[in-house]
Amino acid sequence: MPYSQIKQQLLTFLAAEQVSDNDIIRTQHGQDESYHEPALPDLVVFPRTTTEVSEILKLADTYKVPVIPFGRGSSLEGHIIPYDGGISIDLNEMNAILAIEPENLLVKVQPGVTRMQLNQALKKHGLFFSVDPGADATLGGMAATNASGTTAVRYGVMRDQVRDLEVVLANGEVIHTGNSAAKSSSGLHLNGLFVGSEGILGCITELTLRVYGIPEHEVAGRAVFASTDVAVQAVTAIKQAGIPIGRVEFVDPASIRAVNHYSDTEYPEQPTLFLEFHGNEAGLQQDIDFATEILQDFGCDQIQFEKDTAARNQLWNARHNLAYAFIHANPGKKLMSTDVCVPINELANAIEFARKELEAMNLIGGITGHVGDGNFHAILMFDLQDAEEMARAKAYNKKIVEFALAVGGTCTGEHGVGVGKMEYQQQEHGNALAVMKAIKLALDPNNILNPNKLI
Repeated sequence: MPYSQIKQQLLTFLAAEQVSDNDIIRTQHGQDESYHEPALPDLVVFPRTTTEVSEILKLADTYKVPVIPFGRGSSLEGHIIPYDGGISIDLNEMNAILAIEPENLLVKVQPGVTRMQLNQALKKHGLFFSVDPGADATLGGMAATNASGTTAVRYGVMRDQVRDLEVVLANGEVIHTGNSAAKSSSGLHLNGLFVGSEGILGCITELTLRVYGIPEHEVAGRAVFASTDVAVQAVTAIKQAGIPIGRVEFVDPASIRAVNHYSDTEYPEQPTLFLEFHGNEAGLQQDIDFATEILQDFGCDQIQFEKDTAARNQLWNARHNLAYAFIHANPGKKLMSTDVCVPINELANAIEFARKELEAMNLIGGITGHVGDGNFHAILMFDLQDAEEMARAKAYNKKIVEFALAVGGTCTGEHGVGVGKMEYQQQEHGNALAVMKAIKLALDPNNILNPNKLI
């Protein structure tokens, strides 16, 4: 059926402003923040209720039309790019915080709520939502990609926060994947199945999430080392000592150089750990003192802690602005961020391998990572119009992934698969990939949900 006729059918249950075939709107929904080539959807719809999402999917399934859920478009592996055309379902108008339950440490939200919007509402209750991927992403999108970020070492990834999802399946049926209980041994773990499924199994229309009490005190620190190896060893020792560290990030010298230029800081251009500790005042000081001893045992050249909120924010803003620092320093070039996760005992070797290959392949970039959980990124800058340079960047990414897989790691720690990491799924998952494909076929026999992504 032509999309003009599908549009007319959509308008029987959606308002005129909820359906668009405008070229500008389509262009906005045909790209994410990655280097992957854009492609336009045929239509963009803006549902406001679960019922509307259900009706959209029923229509799409009837006519075998691709449907791609869309949040903020901040993904990094082409997840939301509609290479097969179809309907982009923009969920940003479903942005209500439905319930805050301080006693249960739970919230119930629609998928278009962003993490910053949620944290602003939680603040007056003395609560916060822990997952921080850097971008102000929607919570539906964060669940779809199993997002994590700097706080995962203490609080876990998105999958660890989800108690229940309301999901609309390909045929329009609405299900719930969990409940509000703290634990359950009933049935299959559908939360774990749908979180990280990148829109290929269903469209998330509601989330019940864990939240946490805002720590009484937070202290940020910066520790400078002579080498990457000892920096990573120090982090491992801190974790083995049982110190409840809130965040710990590694930043290499090239990245520190970019940060200094962009943020007007004067940090030593050496391998550096950015750390943060959360807790009550007395216990926090003990944690800091113990961590300091460990850092010094590993030959830390310089340690500086910041208790003042403004100074602490400046420290973390420098880390969060790292990608923008590279973009600012390389006008006309596009950013590629690799994303692998390896066992902790392989992390130092993996980072060193990534650094040496970066230099050997003559690429502009730096290395940073959530070293507390073995996840790291190489930030590359390359010219999309230079085919040879782009080929080198892709070849570098492939080397990093293959190293990670060879030592028992994964091709993506937090960015997801999308289209960028599909070629590694067989190598990583083996026969389990066939199980994933069987699940996809069972839930979406007409292959309308984000087709040709993830698996």
